[in-house]
Order: sequence, then structure tokens, then C-alpha cells
Amino acid sequence: MQLGRVAIALLVACAACGDNSDKTPTDGGGDTIPEGPFKVRGSVEQVHIWKVPPATDVQVIDANGAQIVAGTTDALGSIIFRKVAPGTGYHVHSTALDKDVGPINVMTIENSQPDQSLYSGQTLVAGNQYIKTRDGTMLSAYVTLPGPPERGPYPTVVTYSGYDESRPGAPIVPPAQEGLCNLYPIACVAPTNPSALFAGLFNYATVSVNMRGTGCSGGAYDYFEELQQLDGYDIIETVAAQSWVMNGKVGMVGLSYPGISQLFVASVRPPHLAAIAPMSVIGNSFTTMLPGGMVNEGFAGEWITNVLKGAKPFGQGWEQAKVDAGDAVCADNQLLHGQYVDNIAMARATTYYDPSFFDHYNPTTFVDKIDVPVFFASAFQDEQTGPYFFTLLDKFTSSPATRFTIYNGVHIDAFQPAVLAEWIDFLELFVANRSGFDNHNQRAVAPMIFSQVFQGTSDLDLPPSRFANITDVNAAKAQWMNEPKVRVLFELGAGNAHAGEPVPSFEHSFTSFPPDGQVPTRMYAQPTGTLVTTMPATAGDQSFALDPDNGTRGILAPGGDVWDSLPAYNWLQHPAGKAVVFETTPLTVDAVNVGTASADLWVRSSVDDADLQVTITEVRPDGQEMFVQSGTQRASLAKSSASATELWPAPSETEADSAKLTPGTWKQIRVGVPVFAHVFRVGSKIRISVDTPGATRATWTYKLLTFATGATIDIGSSATHPSSFDLPFVNGVTPTTSLPPCPSLRGQPCHTAQAYTNTPAAP
Repeated sequence: MQLGRVAIALLVACAACGDNSDKTPTDGGGDTIPEGPFKVRGSVEQVHIWKVPPATDVQVIDANGAQIVAGTTDALGSIIFRKVAPGTGYHVHSTALDKDVGPINVMTIENSQPDQSLYSGQTLVAGNQYIKTRDGTMLSAYVTLPGPPERGPYPTVVTYSGYDESRPGAPIVPPAQEGLCNLYPIACVAPTNPSALFAGLFNYATVSVNMRGTGCSGGAYDYFEELQQLDGYDIIETVAAQSWVMNGKVGMVGLSYPGISQLFVASVRPPHLAAIAPMSVIGNSFTTMLPGGMVNEGFAGEWITNVLKGAKPFGQGWEQAKVDAGDAVCADNQLLHGQYVDNIAMARATTYYDPSFFDHYNPTTFVDKIDVPVFFASAFQDEQTGPYFFTLLDKFTSSPATRFTIYNGVHIDAFQPAVLAEWIDFLELFVANRSGFDNHNQRAVAPMIFSQVFQGTSDLDLPPSRFANITDVNAAKAQWMNEPKVRVLFELGAGNAHAGEPVPSFEHSFTSFPPDGQVPTRMYAQPTGTLVTTMPATAGDQSFALDPDNGTRGILAPGGDVWDSLPAYNWLQHPAGKAVVFETTPLTVDAVNVGTASADLWVRSSVDDADLQVTITEVRPDGQEMFVQSGTQRASLAKSSASATELWPAPSETEADSAKLTPGTWKQIRVGVPVFAHVFRVGSKIRISVDTPGATRATWTYKLLTFATGATIDIGSSATHPSSFDLPFVNGVTPTTSLPPCPSLRGQPCHTAQAYTNTPAAP
């Protein structure tokens, strides 16, 4: 989920703009106990031990000498004991070394809250340094300021992830243009996170922090463990305590990983968090890792593999230079990195959704705790985090102010001008707490920035602030909060003279999600392969052969880049006999869809399970077929949960609700198609296909079921087995443009439309 293109394009080497000297904050407490070869730290339900000879047996004992837990140090002489029962007076003992270190305390989450002095006792300055957390772990941070601290205070934002957030800054301008650094100090000391970079260009102070166990931060990595949330709390409170922070509160920004982390941190309610702005995020770790119950071996598997690789000692690469330059804290922090948790093995061993475990990793279950303003942006066809973010949109019930911007497109498209302009307005209102901001200078350099972020673009501009002439911040906030919460950008890629550039052709706002004006419309599959609003009256079902190899297929051509304005896609036609296809007659009016869809299928399998995919496309009057959206579901995990609606099956995917198919027996199965917004133009046909998951996304691939004898899947389209598709038609939206070029819409490939002949099922 890192923005590699932005990092490469914007962050180039500059000898004149070097790293600032390391600064270590003054101590705010901590309980790390050095004892001879030992270092021992009591943490929240954990004990950390390092600087011990490798392969040494160590144990944690209580005040009575009873063993609590035992283990052997790794090749770096370290070990972390997790899920240790909280208690006081513990000791770490090694019989082999005849050493006993203690006492140490293991905290509960509830009693771990430190005194305010931990936060106010730390001083942060521009450049690289460390932030001490409640258990004494030192987290690597990189700070940029728009000017000297004494000229503050400055509005301030935090980014926080397991990427290289705190890697020393680099310039975004060549030496010949260093004069820009006088106007934009961040230009010569830019952070690696593009959201922090953009905020810095608008004269915000930025603090970029590596999660524990990554980069130069201490501790060991474990995907969104409780300690990461508590660390986030401590980071917010420490930064907010700095004298150069405006209003004594800070915001959080970030796209992808540093976007997702905001949801976790804000849920524990740091009192000095002003607002969050998560972009391109997941709705649930499970639906990204196992969409429909199938392991996502493409992006999800590759992402966690790369994150864990970077979490190993010196794994991100830049740490070695810091150590070579004398950063002893970074060197010491590497010693615990080998104790990371192997989340890859955990993911591959997962079959069912266990609420007692997965709810912790499911933001949909806890964003209702977030009590600060939220600015949110995500794309329906996001090739990395995926389309399941929609489960969050009605869950921010404790937030006093929300704005959700959703659109067709890809991961990087949260940086499009239409979103970025609203993003900075949000930060001005709810972090800086001011209005009447004139972004003239930023608008002047915006085309250069956009041309590098969105390669191949030529004339993208940043719109002026909508609140530039409203100097009363309370009046501006009132106007903002009275506006509809959900903003849909339609046909991103077709709103500019150059096809594929991230500009929408029109937009429409709704007061809520699901959208007001939504009219679910059910269409029934017919034996003839058509879709109509009436049930079939005759016999005739359809059949296709399961194709497990489809799970390995993506839609990018060799060398294709999904972030190009017009990517080189290789979106394949359905092979004969490998799909079932239904389509409407040509539409007589434009039909606007916004929301999720539900395929309510009658399924008969020759084996005891079936991996199913439902894809919605538009067969256009110009002879092109355009991808709209697809959803996947393993039949044995398809039972709906209590949150199911007419347009969303909400499968529980729990073991208790799982049920195999009976070969040769018909069964009703619901397959959800996640959120999309699309205008099916007059003269087009809506096509819906059912096949084996795969070949519809750029980087998501699936580990599918295989059967030694192959498998045949029948889909009902008869009077006795009437499959239907419920689509999210919306009234009250009037498109302002005609049929967009194909290709042009971001994230929505095209190919020549071809007629498809279904294979009849046996009676």
C-alpha cells in the first residue's frame, strides 16, 4: 500500500539538503531495566528481553518464584513473551547465566495510562528523533516545521505506519531550484509519506512515525496489535504537547496503511486528537485478506510479506545508514525486530471469521468509537485495499462531522484535485481551526505536483478553497456541516480533455449511505440469457465449468501500470463454457446505480462447494464492454449475518454458519457485489456474468478450491430455480455528460463486446 511512484518521482537525492542531526527527547519515564547482559522491559501484557546471548533459556517468574512463561532467545539474543498475565513484582531469570533481573511490572491496557509528564516531558524538533511510549519503547519519528519553532504555533498532522515513515527527509526539487525551499521549507526535507508532503506544502508541521518493530523504532512488529493503538495514543499526546503545535491538538493524515492506522488510533480516543483524514482504506482486514472466504494471494499476501520483510532487523534498508552515522538507539532497537509475529502464516491458516479474534482487526466493528471529525476518500476499483470500505460509511456514529468522497478509480486517486482541495479545507477547518485561507501559492505549484503523481497528465489544477472568503471559522464549519455527507464523483477519467486523467465528469451528493433516493431493482435471469424484471415462466437453467486457474489471472498486460492515465489492460473475454452470462435489452434512458448489489442465485454443484464470482459490466452502443464491479463468494461460507440487507448479503463466514453443498442438489446462494457508482447510458445493456473468481482485478488473485475430477456449476434461470440480481438504481441524479470514451474511466477497463452463448444445464 505504499505509494512507490510518488516516492520515486517526488523524493530524489540532494546533497545540499541532508539529514538533520538526531535529536533524542528528554525522558518521560519508562521501566527498561539494564542488568549486565540483560535488558528487560515490562509492557502491556508483554515482557521484552534483549541483549542476552543467543539460544539462552530465560523465564519470567512471579514474586513467589513460580514460572509464568519460558523460552529461548533468538539469534540476536532477544525474546518477547506475549499475552503475559498482568502482574507486579515479576523477575526475568536465566539459570544458564545465573542472572535474575527485576522487579518488572506487566500492565493491563486499563492501568497502562501514563502520567501527562510522559508527554509534556518530551521535546520534539525538526529532523529525526525518538518518541518514548508508555512502556519505554522508543519510536522513530521525523518532524518537519514550516519555520523556526518560535514562529509557530503551526497546524500539525501525524502520519503513522509500518512503512518507512521516519526515514530521513529528502528534497523534491533539484539543486537548481533550491530557491523554492525558502517558500516551502519542506521542499528540501520532504518526508516519505505523500500526505505529509502535501500538508507540508500547505505550511503544516508534520510528524511521521514508524510503528514499533519497523524502521528505527523499537519493539517488534505485530499487525495492529493493541500496543500499536496505545503507541498511537502516546504519539498524538506527545506531539500535541509541543509548544509549536497550534491549538494544542493535532490531526492525522495518510493514504493506505497510514490511512488505515488512523481508524485504529482514533478508536482509542486520544484527547488531543483534532481530526482524521483516512484515504484509500479497508473496511475489514478479513474482506481484504479473504474476500468471500478465499485467500487473496495477490496484493494482500504480497503486502504482508513485504511488510514483514521490512520489519526484520535492518529490513527497510535505510536503518543501516542511521546506525553507521552513530544512531545507537536505532542500533539497539533492531535487536527485538526478529521477534515479529508471522502474520502470513496466520492468514494462510485462516478459514473462518472468528469474531473473538477478527473483530479487533475489523474497523467496521469499532469506528463508532471515533469521536473526532472524519474526512474519508476511497475508490471502488482500488487495486490494493479493495472495494469493501463501504461497510464503514454508516458506522461513524460518534463523529461530530463526517465527509465521505467515493469514486471509480484506483489506489492513488485520493490525491486527485477534486479530493485534495476538499482535504485541505477539512484540515483548515478542523485541525488549524481557521478559515479564509488563500491557497494561491499552492495552486501555482499544483500542476507540477500532479504531473508527477499522475504520470502522463498535463493540465491538472488545484481548485481554490471554497471558504477563502469566509473568515469566520464557525460560519465556515456550519456551512460545511450542513452539506450532504456523501459525495460521489462519477466517471473519474472522463471529465477532462485528456481521457484517463483523474477528473470526474460530474458529481452528486447524498445525505447518507446507502444513498437517499436508492431504489433496489430486481432483475431475473431468463432461460434465453436475458435479464428482465419478471420471473421466468419456463424451464431452462445454465451451466459452467469451474476454472480454478482463473484465480491466478489479473487484468494488467505485461508491463502495464494501473496508475497510468490509460493503463495497458489485458481484460479477457469469458472462455466458452466457463461462465454464465445474462444481459438486459438496450436501455431507453440513462440508469444511475450507486451502492452495492446482490446476486441471489440458485446453485447446483457437481461437488460439495463452489467459488463464485459475479461481475457487472456495461455493453455499450459503441460496441465496447466496460467493467463496472465484481464480487466473490465461497458457497459454503455464504450464509448471511444479521446485518444483511436487500442489496448486501453480509455473509458471516463463521464456522458455525458454514455449510457444504450437497452435490447435485439446488441451493440458494447470495453473492454480494461491493460498492460502485456507474451511469449505464441510454442504448447500453447491463450485463451480469457468473464464473470462477479471478481475471477482474489488477493485483488481487485467489487461492481457489480444486477438485480432482473438476466441477460443474449450474445457475438457475427457470421458473423453479429463478436466480435474480438486485441492483442499486438511484433516482434524482442527472448525468451532465454523454457516453464517455472507452477506455477513459479510471479502474474500469474496456474490451470489444462479444456475444456469449450459455451452456444449458442438464435437467
